[in-house]
Amino acid sequence: MPTKTVKTLLTTAVLTAAFVGLLWGTLAEGTEYYMHVEEVMASPDEWYGKNLQVHGWVVEGSRMRKPNTLDYRFQVESKGEVINAEYTGIVPDTFQDGSEVVISGQLSPHGFVVKPNGVMAKCPSKYETAPTLDPNDSKS
Repeated sequence: MPTKTVKTLLTTAVLTAAFVGLLWGTLAEGTEYYMHVEEVMASPDEWYGKNLQVHGWVVEGSRMRKPNTLDYRFQVESKGEVINAEYTGIVPDTFQDGSEVVISGQLSPHGFVVKPNGVMAKCPSKYETAPTLDPNDSKS
C-alpha cells in the first residue's frame, strides 16, 4: 500500500476515534432522564447517581426550611409514591404545598439531592384557558 494511503487511513481512524470519544463523553455526562416519582420509586437502586428530572406534587406540610438558611427539605409525591428531597437555594414563589413541581438532581439511598436552580414549580392557573364571553349571553 502506498504511504499516502496509509497516512490517510490512519488519520481518518484517529479523527473518528477522537470524535466518537468526545461525543460519548459529552452525551454520557449531560444525559438527564425525565421521570415521574412512581417510575423512579419502582426500582430506585437503578437510578442512584444518575441525573434525573422528577415530576410530582409537593406533599402538604412536608416543606421545611432550616432557620436562617436556604436549606429546604420536602417530599414529592405522585400516584402514592414519595421521594424525600433536599435543596439549598432560592425557591420559586410558586413552590407551595400541593404545587406541581419538577426537580433536577440525583437520587441517593438517603433521598433526592436537588442541584442548584433545580426546582421548577408549575403554576396551573397561568396556563388555563381564559373563559370566553358568549355574545348571546348579554344582560342588556
